[in-house]
Amino acid sequence: LVSLAFLASAGITFLVLGCALPQYNNWWMMFVLIFYFLSPIPSLISRRFAETVESSNALIEICIFITTCIFISAFGLPIVLAHKDIVKWGACGLVLAGNVVVFSTIFLFFVFFAKEDSFQYSSW
Repeated sequence: LVSLAFLASAGITFLVLGCALPQYNNWWMMFVLIFYFLSPIPSLISRRFAETVESSNALIEICIFITTCIFISAFGLPIVLAHKDIVKWGACGLVLAGNVVVFSTIFLFFVFFAKEDSFQYSSW
């Protein structure tokens, strides 16, 4: 858990460096934080309301699709902002590095702490 916290703080540090360094000094990249907060929500919903995670059903597929859209948007926003010369490409690189670290941390969290509910709601 401590190493995951360290990785998350390193990723956020890359994001802040991409915004705050004097040669970049542009805070538009902070909108990527919205994607960081939104990315685990569909997975949590699918784990909570799906009957089983191993089988495929519509809820799991929609949640995977939404998570993929959020993931792609987090990488696409800095690239589009850099392409339109709103931010510099160096800042874009730092934010993309931060994206890789933060999303890896989120993925590792779900891998290490994936627990199935042992309580059967239909066993009344």
